[in-house]
Amino acid sequence: MKLGYNKNLRKQKEKVVTEDGSTTLFSKEFNEPYHSTFDGALQETMQKHILPAFAFQKDKNEITILDICFGLGYNTLATLYYIKKNSLNTKINILSPEFDRELIKSLSSFKYPKEFDNLRDIIIKLSRDFYYKDKQFEIEILLGDARDSIPKIKQKVDIVYQDAFSPKKNPLLWTKEYFADIKAISKRDTIITTYSVASAVRMGLYENGFNIFLVKNRGVRDFTIASLSMLDGLEYIDMELKKSRNPNAKSLRDSEFLTI
Repeated sequence: MKLGYNKNLRKQKEKVVTEDGSTTLFSKEFNEPYHSTFDGALQETMQKHILPAFAFQKDKNEITILDICFGLGYNTLATLYYIKKNSLNTKINILSPEFDRELIKSLSSFKYPKEFDNLRDIIIKLSRDFYYKDKQFEIEILLGDARDSIPKIKQKVDIVYQDAFSPKKNPLLWTKEYFADIKAISKRDTIITTYSVASAVRMGLYENGFNIFLVKNRGVRDFTIASLSMLDGLEYIDMELKKSRNPNAKSLRDSEFLTI
């Protein structure tokens, strides 16, 4: 059994207006909002995921993105918004695990920020078919547990939006073994973005060969970027130094959160 999952509570969600005026939901199952109410749903999405990721990848002709997890779709939709706003010709492929089928089906009536107004047809098709494709964009929602679907992905990804519920609430999407699955489908220059700055999360990434970087001063709280390659212009975190200063620091492990 996987700790933290409670299907009896899955449908229980409340709408929350965040600091930037955009709306998110509060999950009773995980006892957390889908986005930071302090940073704002749209602001957090753009500043912690889309902008930093595309700063390194926007010159590619084709980009494959793993969006963990689809949820309300902010990361995926904001990616499309960014591409359209900047008139980029980049082909975008998005794979996004999500186990809450009913949430996806409800998104056609969700109140999104005005920035997503011209994505309305895409939202409706995703909520109905869990899939969308045109000449530039292909989006597939992988229904089911991310831990089951990620190892089945055949493509190598350029970007990972690591945006699951927090390590305290959904630890199995932050363990060393989970990040090993991410590494298996990563390119050498893959960019991983995440709001988490937790030591255990960084250790899990580092133990899988990822370099860790801290990002500050974007109008949101600090966040983390990881890559198998070294990245210029970011504050590098020396994890060996961190380990020497805190010998008890360790990554999360699957065995801690799986019960028979």
